[in-house]
Amino acid sequence: MPYTTHEIHRIEAKWQKIWQDQKIFSAQMDAAKEKYYVLEMFPYPSGKIHMGHVRNYTIADVIARFKMMQGFNVLHPMGYDAFGQPAENAAIKNKTHPAHWTYSCIDQMRAGLKRMGFSYDWDREMATCDHAYYRWNQWIFLKMYERGLAFRKASLVNWCASCATTLANEEVIGGACWRCQSQVVQRKLDQWYLKITDYSEQLLEDLRKLDQWPSRVVTMQQNWIGRSRGVNIFFPVKGGPATITVFTTRVDTIFGATYIVLAPEHPLVEQLIAGLPNEKKIRDFVEKVANESKSQRVGTDKKKEGIFTGRYAVNPVNGNEIPIWIADYVLMEYGTGAIMAVPTHDQRDFLFAKEYQLPLCIVIRNPQDPHLREEDLKSAYEGDGALVHSGPFDGLDNREAVGKIAAWMGEKKIGATTVHWRLRDWLISRQRYWGAPIPIVYCDRCGIVAVPENQLPVVLPQEVNMTGEGGSPLARALEFVHTLCPQCQGKARRETDTMATFFDSSWYFLRFCSPENGSKVFDTKEAAYWMPVDQYIGGIEHAILHLLYSRFFTKFFKDLGLISFEEPFTRLLTQGMVLKNGEVMSKSKGNTVDPDSVIERYGADSLRLCILFAAPPEDQLEWSDTAVDASWKFLNRVWNLVEQRFVATIDHVTATDLDQQDKALERERNAAIKKVTEDIAVGYKFNTAISSLMILMNVIDTYKVNKIDTSKQALLNRAIETVIVLLGSFTPHICEELWERIGHKESIIKTPWPTYDAQALDQDFVELVVQINGKLRGRFQIARQTTEEDVKKIIFADTKIQEAIADKPVKRFVFVAGRLANIVI
Repeated sequence: MPYTTHEIHRIEAKWQKIWQDQKIFSAQMDAAKEKYYVLEMFPYPSGKIHMGHVRNYTIADVIARFKMMQGFNVLHPMGYDAFGQPAENAAIKNKTHPAHWTYSCIDQMRAGLKRMGFSYDWDREMATCDHAYYRWNQWIFLKMYERGLAFRKASLVNWCASCATTLANEEVIGGACWRCQSQVVQRKLDQWYLKITDYSEQLLEDLRKLDQWPSRVVTMQQNWIGRSRGVNIFFPVKGGPATITVFTTRVDTIFGATYIVLAPEHPLVEQLIAGLPNEKKIRDFVEKVANESKSQRVGTDKKKEGIFTGRYAVNPVNGNEIPIWIADYVLMEYGTGAIMAVPTHDQRDFLFAKEYQLPLCIVIRNPQDPHLREEDLKSAYEGDGALVHSGPFDGLDNREAVGKIAAWMGEKKIGATTVHWRLRDWLISRQRYWGAPIPIVYCDRCGIVAVPENQLPVVLPQEVNMTGEGGSPLARALEFVHTLCPQCQGKARRETDTMATFFDSSWYFLRFCSPENGSKVFDTKEAAYWMPVDQYIGGIEHAILHLLYSRFFTKFFKDLGLISFEEPFTRLLTQGMVLKNGEVMSKSKGNTVDPDSVIERYGADSLRLCILFAAPPEDQLEWSDTAVDASWKFLNRVWNLVEQRFVATIDHVTATDLDQQDKALERERNAAIKKVTEDIAVGYKFNTAISSLMILMNVIDTYKVNKIDTSKQALLNRAIETVIVLLGSFTPHICEELWERIGHKESIIKTPWPTYDAQALDQDFVELVVQINGKLRGRFQIARQTTEEDVKKIIFADTKIQEAIADKPVKRFVFVAGRLANIVI
């Protein structure tokens, strides 16, 4: 029977049903077996799966199946990161409810995942929008609240007055609301935060343990946490009583500070400008900057803007009065929200000083131009050198001076050595409907009150009016808002903010260990067995926040005594994007390829093989229609090989007297086992693993069998079985079918992974390359054990070699056994 499209669809449906009915991939805790937990970053359910999903999940599926065949107890679950703003916006656009929209998308996604034949334990399937899940979000929040890690404070948000709602940064386009085009302003709201900064040191130090993570991801985490050792310098404001604290890592340049710059959001701005003649002008500037995104403010392509406050500070090391400015390029998130500007030794400060004609003072002498004056500077000098104009520290190397100046300032109490972190506390409040309700009520008598655990979950009401205007629908759901205070039983109102979706995804990997547990956030025994995740797979775009928050939650659970490990993911793989015509596939660019259309024509196995063979997992993958066609043709070769050359009636025969053809087949069969095993286990080099199977297929195609020679047929059968087993993780449907057709009763997934015979890899004959004065002159097939003296006799007896040497004397004979002979004449 040919491997036609009709037959492909029949086979794939058949085996998907068998896997499901027999619960082949159902995972159960078994202390007698070594576990392996493989997990992809679970998807946002946007509907049908796309090629990015196909690539990510195919990679994970190969690993999961490989580990199962190696005898591991494999956990490979799937779920959905189902809350969030996209579903809410889609529901408004399509005049439906977010729940209906989301669950409909989940149904589509599940169908697509099953059609690909992925080895998920579907009994563990879960969605974060189910109250059975987000109940435990709320429990985690309460535990953090008890320990002071969840707190409320006022912070700025993007606010559209016309829609009466907050906007995410990506919803602000050119300073206007994406929906109504009204001007967006900054507004202060009381919001909920998690004190992730309490874990800064642990989060940074434990990165050293992640030696199986990509180095660039570790670096990105390090930079985001951002530990900086430096000095807090105290600049008194002239006319007092305020003091501006500036953090710097370049205390060696303090004598060259000629002005101070505050972030527009700095808490001292109001105090400094109150009552000044230009107060309104400054306020207008502050408001203008507040409506710009942070990326705009710090972008290198934008000219920096600032305004003088009219106030001065005193440089504490020399008593100089220096002006206090406010500028867009200083952010409150970094350091103290205030900088000392040293324009002669910082290019950004230099450009700003030139723009606003602010003073310059060289304090590090450029050794290449020691007599350079401030007025001659074309750019800041940011190199090293001897200090000048630096009081008692003149002449010191600037790097050597850092510690001495810091100690001197500490003695005089005008500065203090300290550590600053770039990491800031995590804002989890969202003024959205489609999210997990925050379990807090507000009582006029009792204040902020946590919802008791026995009243969880606080269920998201379904009867809401979704318009996209007038703020969150939760605030208008009066039956939800109006409640009783858990402490005094008086009237109270519920918190109407919901949790950021990063909260949902920061611990789902633990819930997968026991998703049906209704009494605990997760079963601690199950978590102790399955965790940490052995292999985690996802896009590089999640290299910072998702991974950081997941690590934070894991450390918090350890502090609760629920787990004993400190890191959630042992090994991390960040797969590359799928491109078409050199660009990332995107609906907006019109360059997407629908997986369903490919499966309809070629089948899921051809798509899987194409995705895996096209590029290493970490690299970008350029989609090619011809490549998937080539994958289908290769599977046809495998199918026809079994149909035409496998003889099921031949028993396994141990051949003892192998000829050269037999040895070549056995050598390639064992080489393929070795190569595929190592390529999957070590570096996930699926493309080269598949290449080795193609090489084996080529050798099999040339292997000749006499019909009456049962020993040769047995060798051929064994080689064909090896192809099927090794290919089984990559293209499971066709391999299951072929495995059954050649007489096996159990699923191929229950077949032990083959091992190779190292002796079979040895070759009796090798090719020896012969050179004369480094130039290739011949190739010789010689017995592996041939001595150097015998090699010389063989080579010098060759007429072509004799002609090349002629009558020239041989000066030297260089011999590398089994590889090379070089004759120097």
